[in-house]
Amino acid sequence: MRISVIGCGYLGAVHAACMAKLGHEVVGIDVDERKIAELSAARAPFFEPGLEELLGEVQETGRLSFSTDMAAAKGSAVHFICVGTPQKKGENGADLTYVDAATAALLPYLSPGEIVVGKSTVPVGTAARLAMTLEQAGLNAHLLWNPEFLREGHAVSDTLHPDRLVYGVAGGSEEHEAVQVLDKVYATPLESGTPRLVTDLPTAELVKTAANSFLATKISFINAMAELCDAVGADVTLLADAIGMDDRIGRKFLNAGIGFGGGCLPKDIRAFMARAGELGADQALTFLREVDAINMRRRTRVVELTRELCGNTLLGKRITVLGAAFKPESDDVRDSPALSIAAQLQLQGAVVTVTDPEALANAARRFPELHYEESTNSALNRADALLLLTEWREYRDLDPYETAALVSTPRILDGRNVLDASKWRAAGWTYRGLGRP
Repeated sequence: MRISVIGCGYLGAVHAACMAKLGHEVVGIDVDERKIAELSAARAPFFEPGLEELLGEVQETGRLSFSTDMAAAKGSAVHFICVGTPQKKGENGADLTYVDAATAALLPYLSPGEIVVGKSTVPVGTAARLAMTLEQAGLNAHLLWNPEFLREGHAVSDTLHPDRLVYGVAGGSEEHEAVQVLDKVYATPLESGTPRLVTDLPTAELVKTAANSFLATKISFINAMAELCDAVGADVTLLADAIGMDDRIGRKFLNAGIGFGGGCLPKDIRAFMARAGELGADQALTFLREVDAINMRRRTRVVELTRELCGNTLLGKRITVLGAAFKPESDDVRDSPALSIAAQLQLQGAVVTVTDPEALANAARRFPELHYEESTNSALNRADALLLLTEWREYRDLDPYETAALVSTPRILDGRNVLDASKWRAAGWTYRGLGRP
């Protein structure tokens, strides 16, 4: 099939490459000339494992191209809208400027029978409004909503081998003619057993934000338990193991630490609350305010623990922060708790050095006042304390004896609770975890 993907940021670039991998003829469209130039040269404009190799592979087949001209979408049977929906400045709600602009720009190039498929995460009610826009334009085109469930660091495999596919269509009917078309788009994963659910438009829009809100709640729950464990001397990692054995709860996402960040969970739960308020159902989601508050409180807690670790003063202390990205296998620093903590420490008088395998360029644009080191060993040199804040494998695998020879004082705060505390203490380190005695 011929497919257009409008918006070639994180979601769109991955989706375009993966659709070409599945055998479709794909054109990716974006207004950012630099991004299109990079993608056209088979270079990923951001770090995502496997994406650059996939871009090179599918471009050699001739099935994938990129353009800044919306006219390139003409003739495609399916048009995916994959633009961003960031948080509005000074508000909690989602900014739909890019979604509306992409839809408006596409209208002149739509033909009867073609399908517009939204993948962007939007407030519930957006799809119905866009469907009305198509109808008022006199276009016999169909609008579906097909939410994405990508995990940064696993986006390629999550697109090629999704754990589920959700189609939102007007009326929620399996018999809707557009459902069969989307089935052809996803024929390969469907044939391999990926479950598919057809819903009405509002339900499909709610799936992603509801899922992210649940995950955020689970993370903040275990972080709240970590606060209690700190107060009574209990071990939150063992607590999580114990309650995670209950199959109604499960162990995934029960990892206490510095909290969640990135471009999805924080802004999605805030936009969810804002939309509920607009719909007069704000009381249904008031618990998310506390989820957000617990999450932000973790950052302050790490600063307090670092001060304690450094003898109750941060002034002049050389602090090395291991990790800038909000999670490993990513260069995404949007709402990164690691970077936020590093900036707070510097504001309180510490001399902060940040290192990360992939995210330093993005981090420097976000916080240019911090000092960055590409080399882990250089970053460790003469440090008064280490903070492991992004659990990259190379930091988890650090040898405590070798590392002790590089630092000024062997003190470490394990912000992700991923190190073997007894091993580091045996090597002479003062070790602190979060919610661990």
